[in-house]
Amino acid sequence: MIVKKSKMSSHLNWMIIRDNNAFLLKKRNINKPFSTEANNLTNLSSYRYSGLIHRKSVGVIDTPDKKGFTVVYKKAKAVNKPAKANVKSTMKAGARRSLHKLKTLLKKNKYRVDLTKAALRRASAVLRSQKPLPTKKTRTTKKTD
Repeated sequence: MIVKKSKMSSHLNWMIIRDNNAFLLKKRNINKPFSTEANNLTNLSSYRYSGLIHRKSVGVIDTPDKKGFTVVYKKAKAVNKPAKANVKSTMKAGARRSLHKLKTLLKKNKYRVDLTKAALRRASAVLRSQKPLPTKKTRTTKKTD
């Protein structure tokens, strides 16, 4: 007799953790709670963007040296082995090329096509935050004697 290992569906997992988990961030006068979990592109607590429950999830984070961004995604086959599941890919070949590489990673490989736009927005926000702020010109006033 062969016993199969049962896997809980992502919908069942969501029903269990949606109201109570360590990553929820509830604020007054805001209907939709935020989420601080890894691999959540929009930081909204919703089924679609949750990085905990899906077999495939995508996250975009800043690199330590502040040049480019790192894409973190799960291997679908290693769902039950959390240490081996996450794959990190650093992209620092320039903004346009890196964003194009991220788009092809998600669309051409058919890896969470529904999160492509959110991932591109997050990556471009990370790249924008790394740009130095423009220096403001100070006006000097003339002294009249």
